Amino acid sequence: MSIGDICQRHIITIDAVATLREAANRMREHHVGALVVTVEAAGQDQVVGVLTDRDLAIEVLARDLGAADVRVAQVASRRLAAVPAAADIGEAVAVMSQAGVRRLLVTGAEGQLEGFVTADDLLDALASQVSGLAAALKSGIARESAERPAIAPPRPRPAFLPQGTPGFQDPVNYGGS
Repeated sequence: MSIGDICQRHIITIDAVATLREAANRMREHHVGALVVTVEAAGQDQVVGVLTDRDLAIEVLARDLGAADVRVAQVASRRLAAVPAAADIGEAVAVMSQAGVRRLLVTGAEGQLEGFVTADDLLDALASQVSGLAAALKSGIARESAERPAIAPPRPRPAFLPQGTPGFQDPVNYGGS
């Protein structure tokens, strides 16, 4: 499964000179936790950073900055981390780990921004794969059970824990003194 298959294609951007209040409103309006920060250069938008809801909480609220007075460019992370859409989940995890980020920009063959992938997106994809594997294993067991007649299991012999085993309760003294 490629990152291009699981990334969010609906990218919400904000201009670097916008205020943090505008950024917070845009996040709220679009129900997203991050914005791609852009500036116009040579007639096209150029990605210069990423602003997250965590940035707003840590940089603005914790430092008591005025959201209407501070510009996005003053707070947004300029350290960009990206993977090509053709990358697999393992490659994306490696880039996230190396860059110390929870979100990656996803690029097309010519370096254009195509999407955004989060750690949550990767966990969902991995969970889906693990769930598929679990279903395959159950299916194999069901097939095997149907093809082979059941054999009566041997009658189990009782086995006892030695006294002094952590969690052991002596049946003679259980519940008593």
